Amino acid sequence: MTAERARELLATVPGVTVAPTPSPIVVQVATEQWRDVARYARETLGCTFFSFLTAIDWKTDGLEIVAWVDNLDAKLSVELRTRLSGLGADQPTCPSIVPIYRGANWMERECFDMFGVQFVDHPDLRRILLGDDWQGHPLLKSYAVDTPHPPYR
Repeated sequence: MTAERARELLATVPGVTVAPTPSPIVVQVATEQWRDVARYARETLGCTFFSFLTAIDWKTDGLEIVAWVDNLDAKLSVELRTRLSGLGADQPTCPSIVPIYRGANWMERECFDMFGVQFVDHPDLRRILLGDDWQGHPLLKSYAVDTPHPPYR
């Protein structure tokens, strides 16, 4: 699998936009297609190595989930990105990719803990870094720094 061929294949997937970057291949995915495109990357492109998953808070533009997967044999890297809806009182949601990449388990839990992202169909979505009594999600830009929780009190 070459990067050119991977770009061609990804461009045919509905709900996917391939950015004109040399490496990694950056793919913008509709949230509804997130799990399907992750499965496509694994099964069709051979990206069996899950590297990481995180979130970015773009303030008024909402949250974005970023995942990086690799085909180590072909030296092919794919960065998957999706923008989430559900700001304000609503919880942002995203399909879990744990059924495809087991390594996403703790990273999705971290995104839940730090950003409040609800990963639909995650097998064990609960806090991983903060205590169960912690209120809020500290990596959101809307999070108050003067919170009464340690280490800020």
